[in-house]
Amino acid sequence: MRIINNINEMHRLSVESRKQGMILGLVPTMGYLHAGHMALVTAARKCSEVVVVSNFVNPMQFGPNEDYSKYPRDMERDNSMCGEAGVDVVFCPSAESMYSPDTSVSVNEDRLSKVLCGASRPGHFRGVLTVVAKLFNIVQPDVAVFGQKDAQQVRVISRMVRDLDIPVRIVVHPIVREPDGLAMSSRNTYLSVSERKQACGIYKALQAAADAFKAGQRSGPYLVDCVRNVLAATGLVCIDYVSLVDDATLEPVTRVCDRAVLLAVAVRVGKTRLIDNVVLSPCA
Repeated sequence: MRIINNINEMHRLSVESRKQGMILGLVPTMGYLHAGHMALVTAARKCSEVVVVSNFVNPMQFGPNEDYSKYPRDMERDNSMCGEAGVDVVFCPSAESMYSPDTSVSVNEDRLSKVLCGASRPGHFRGVLTVVAKLFNIVQPDVAVFGQKDAQQVRVISRMVRDLDIPVRIVVHPIVREPDGLAMSSRNTYLSVSERKQACGIYKALQAAADAFKAGQRSGPYLVDCVRNVLAATGLVCIDYVSLVDDATLEPVTRVCDRAVLLAVAVRVGKTRLIDNVVLSPCA
């Protein structure tokens, strides 16, 4: 496994690999890796010959009062996990090399990024799209693998790829969960023992709504209230949003008809903001 810090070196390796006809797969991460990330690596391996994991905590996607300085980091542990998983290259540039002091160009999306997390985290998706566009330019992957947990992020990135004609195929991997249902996240490490137990209520709430949907319920307000009621019953009252939106357009849905919908949640457990979601499809 090669560990590359230099942007030009990463670019040269990508160019050489492509000249040899190899398919490159990229798994973009912010480090502090867990089994969910390793599942993305496995998915990338299935459709590419060279697997690159980027490990970069992107300052541009954190707001002024968010946890950039405290975001968990353990590069040695991350590299060990990548080595065991058979990753070919770990790309871990510095913030200084990724962003010049006078950086003045960024990437914006003006529709999908304005709702859900984008409504309460202004500038977040500008930072996400900018760094992902840079990674795509540096690594030049044929395939990039993202997790469904960050559902809005995946859709915003897919829209950027479509609208800017970026030649990369986006693969979305299902959410990887702990045995008790909590979606795996690097931020779970912030949770105390009691908060960790409480956080399980997020998935329970989504499952309650999914069960109601399977039983024939199609009312958007009912499904949203179902989630809110279970969250409240488990003491999760600091809710950023519970939203039912079209799975493709992220526009609000009041009644599920013939298109898949995304039931998405963002809550604070203590000081930690966690997100989760389920896709409800009337055709499933």
